[in-house]
Amino acid sequence: MVNLEWYRTFKAIYEKGTLTAAAQVLFISQPGVSLHLNSLESYTGAKLFDRVSKKMIPTERGKVLYNGLIEPLLKLEEIERYFHKSTENDIPTISIGMCFETFQHILERHLHTLNFNVISSFSDYKSSLMKLEKGILDVVITSQKTEIKEIQYIPVGKEAIVLIGSNDIDKDAFNKTIKTKSKSDILTFIKEKKWYGASSDNVHLKRFWQTNFNSLPDFRANYIVPNFKSIINSLCVGSGLAIVPDFLCKREFEDGKLQLLWQGNFPITNQLYFACRKNSIYENQLNEIMKIFKKEMDLDPK
Repeated sequence: MVNLEWYRTFKAIYEKGTLTAAAQVLFISQPGVSLHLNSLESYTGAKLFDRVSKKMIPTERGKVLYNGLIEPLLKLEEIERYFHKSTENDIPTISIGMCFETFQHILERHLHTLNFNVISSFSDYKSSLMKLEKGILDVVITSQKTEIKEIQYIPVGKEAIVLIGSNDIDKDAFNKTIKTKSKSDILTFIKEKKWYGASSDNVHLKRFWQTNFNSLPDFRANYIVPNFKSIINSLCVGSGLAIVPDFLCKREFEDGKLQLLWQGNFPITNQLYFACRKNSIYENQLNEIMKIFKKEMDLDPK
């Protein structure tokens, strides 16, 4: 008989792309992940992944299996979540999806003030909105809007994509370079510095470069770190530059630990939304979370 955990493991490998990443989200060992996959492949009599440079590439049979499993598994996760809530003295549990840095910067230090349970989920906007539609998540913090029936998008703030630098960068010299309006001079100045990048996202860097220099970046960052918050922490004690959303650096700017060097000739801004179902039974709890985001992002001064 097939073990349901084999299917859960298969789904995690398919979505995360590596055995290590799957083990992390499942909270089991990598050998355990391999055992589940081997057992499932033996049960189905089909090879489900090709191993290529430590990456797990789904075979055609693997893709067919995933497409057949995803809806039932998502539904099962939803049922488990609601059953779990019913066993906790009716204390509401709110599931929220967002990027990890947003959680760290805004929600993390407010969790202890909430009188209800919170489950935080970290994935890309597309996956989070899909889970919101399926009822797995109650709210998503997103900069993208997808038309979904019964889902509303409430603005909670804006982010600007900016160039930041450590305090040893000569901002006055850089401002003089900017005033020349010479792209080559600006590029020469900033490419002479050390650069930090995030392994989780380089979309902002590409967008900033295309908007201001009409090209893609032609260099690699000197230091690749897990996420934007790691970049910010590194620049507070090191030397270099990075492209990041400005709201993540708000406190560091105020404390004089980092410099906002340049918003670009054509500033890039994203509207952030609080996406949730209309007429939710958790309206009071969602309003508490939304108030935190609005206050932290200066949309609500109260």
